[in-house]
Amino acid sequence: MPASDDHASWLQDRTRAVTSATGNLSLVETRWTGDLPDIDAARAAAGPTVQVTPLTRTHLDTGAPEQGLRFWDADAPAIRAFDRIDAYPYDPEWVVFGEFTPVSVGRTVPFEHIRDNGGTRELVVPGDIHATIQGQDVTLAAFDDGGTLLLVFGDETNGVETYGSGRFLFVETDAAASPDGPIPVTLDFNRAFVPPCGFSAQYNCPLPPASNRFAFPVRAGEKNVVFRDGFDIYAA
Repeated sequence: MPASDDHASWLQDRTRAVTSATGNLSLVETRWTGDLPDIDAARAAAGPTVQVTPLTRTHLDTGAPEQGLRFWDADAPAIRAFDRIDAYPYDPEWVVFGEFTPVSVGRTVPFEHIRDNGGTRELVVPGDIHATIQGQDVTLAAFDDGGTLLLVFGDETNGVETYGSGRFLFVETDAAASPDGPIPVTLDFNRAFVPPCGFSAQYNCPLPPASNRFAFPVRAGEKNVVFRDGFDIYAA
């Protein structure tokens, strides 16, 4: 399959994912309960189109685990108002190859999050990504997202052409490479995507650290979420 066709299929898959019953657009409430929540009671009280799932996080100040619930509505206002995700045309020049150098001990890097008012949360960054992008040698911090490297990056298009807080990119690694040395990686910026907080105000997305803020535009991947009739996720 030509790369451009494969990219078109990826964009279609993204649309299906974000509009699904538990996709990014369907998240209508994140409720932090402190104690272990009564999920059965929450599900019993929810409407017929709503699903309830548990979640945990670390308290920003104490480091203690916090318990909560998420409410997903298959008939959410954001789904009804959704029009499309704007994206740049596929550009093979934005497929970048580099190397990932693992660290022997789990390392964390402080990431600011969009809803934490400047506070930081420590995320596991299991190594460094080295690549040359637009003629610049960069060292990037991608954190471990369930066994996959996730790069949170910013560039000069943010807030002008693309989502203001930055974008996400899953980093492809060569699983066959030796774990004892640098691992080849692919950064296909054509698959850069708007983070979940661009679809629902109920998410608390990490922001790009200084090492991942590019001093040049990355005109590849998704740009912004487009809603009909002036819909605003922060006013919903």
